[in-house]
Amino acid sequence: MKISFRHLPLLSSVILTSACGSSPQTNLRNTEYERPNIVYIFADDLGIGDLSCYGATKISTPNIDRLAGQGTQFTNAYATSATSTPSRFGLLTGMYPWRQKNTGIAPGNSELIIDTACVTMTDVIKRAGYATGVVGKWHLGLGPEGGTDFNKKISPNTQDIGFDYEFVIPATVDRVPCVFVENGLVVGLDPNDPIQVSYTEKVGSWPTGEENPELVTLKPSQGHNNTIVNGIPRIGWMTGGTSALWVDEEIADVITDKAKRFIERHKDKPFFLYMGTQDVHVPRVPHARFAGKSNMGTRGDVILQLDWTIGEIMNTLDSLNIADNTIFIFTSDNGAVIDDGYQDMAYELLNGHTPMGIYRGGKYSVYEAGTRVPFIVRWPARIKPNKQRALFSQIDVYASLAAILNQTIPAGAAPDSQDHSEVMLGKTNAGRPFVVQQNLDNTLAIIQEGWKYIEPSYAEPIEFWTKTELGNSINPQLYNIEADPSEKMNIALIHPDITKDLAKTLQDIKNCNDNETPDFMIAKQ
Repeated sequence: MKISFRHLPLLSSVILTSACGSSPQTNLRNTEYERPNIVYIFADDLGIGDLSCYGATKISTPNIDRLAGQGTQFTNAYATSATSTPSRFGLLTGMYPWRQKNTGIAPGNSELIIDTACVTMTDVIKRAGYATGVVGKWHLGLGPEGGTDFNKKISPNTQDIGFDYEFVIPATVDRVPCVFVENGLVVGLDPNDPIQVSYTEKVGSWPTGEENPELVTLKPSQGHNNTIVNGIPRIGWMTGGTSALWVDEEIADVITDKAKRFIERHKDKPFFLYMGTQDVHVPRVPHARFAGKSNMGTRGDVILQLDWTIGEIMNTLDSLNIADNTIFIFTSDNGAVIDDGYQDMAYELLNGHTPMGIYRGGKYSVYEAGTRVPFIVRWPARIKPNKQRALFSQIDVYASLAAILNQTIPAGAAPDSQDHSEVMLGKTNAGRPFVVQQNLDNTLAIIQEGWKYIEPSYAEPIEFWTKTELGNSINPQLYNIEADPSEKMNIALIHPDITKDLAKTLQDIKNCNDNETPDFMIAKQ
């Protein structure tokens, strides 16, 4: 479905078509580089100010810097949401997560949130003849409605939405169950020690942070006071599965090794690897190789660990002589957060480091630091190194990769994704005409031609435990983010016509697909 919008006053003429559907795809076929490998890596809670290639001076990220220096480095790229689950949902479905009611932050025993009828980005890539794999953080649920049974083959799982191979962390590392799942089975599970998980009440007799604080090695600053695993109190209650529990210090090594092995197994045919790192999400528990090396506490140490992970994947591609024809995308699921539930001295040890850069807010927020993220695309065979200032959203990765692979998206699939493959490849700086942002409370904002409008909201303005400004206000907000990137001055009253027109544009986008069968429910063809 396509709709047209009125031109906004005081702005250059832009007709915003394709608000609810993919834009026409560009034919990028090249016989020599017909089917590039694709590696997509989602860092977790990484801020745009956390990398030296984005201006950080208190920490060095040489591997990510090298990746950026060899490809397209975006400065105006956005995640679809300021939190993990909806951000990942938007990427894989090509649909704004706020169109669905079940895309809040998922508990560790959530059912699979993406309907198996959905034609995902992975489905489209797989149809192009690709081996597909997912490794690392998942956080989109597993199993049927009603919750996950971790003691048997979990179905549906990621293999029901396009992935051939899975090795995943079910949710986040601060949530139970603290186990890996490989192709639907918990790794290392003893059937005589079954797993129980609850997010409503305590199960079993394992100690909790609330009841046994003397057993805690990493104290919570808020909320994280349920079942203790490896000395760390988590969100949610768990018992059983002792032989399957991960070791926090080893998580990065384990998932990096699984990613490398997937690449090695499929080096002779096109592959798509979707990898979610646990870094730099809490609890931040670096391997001994990185502990104490950043002089910024554990948050800095796990940034170094993340950079190592990227280096390992790059080195694997180099060693197999396939880096030249591999599209390597690196980004973050949302913006940075400093104190997110544990007393890890992250604030006290910043040492002048600014994870949010010059921007306001952070993870959970509709202000810029909530969704403006690092975004890097390297493809040596087709991309010359460049800095890209075009407006870009992760919602468009779906349609853009489909265009690069010359794949047609079925009618109704990826309703909000647009083809901006030429922007990803650095061929043009004519980016997205608008970007929609979403915060923890589903408050939305729209950016267009340097203007940013935030809709009124009656939700709380502050996320109390993180002290993050969410951007909620009962009054409309308007910012000129080119002149005022830190969003210091609300000028909605000064420019009422622009405020009114952007509010209308946002409402039109929100109204897309009303009175229609949800596009994601259209059966796979």
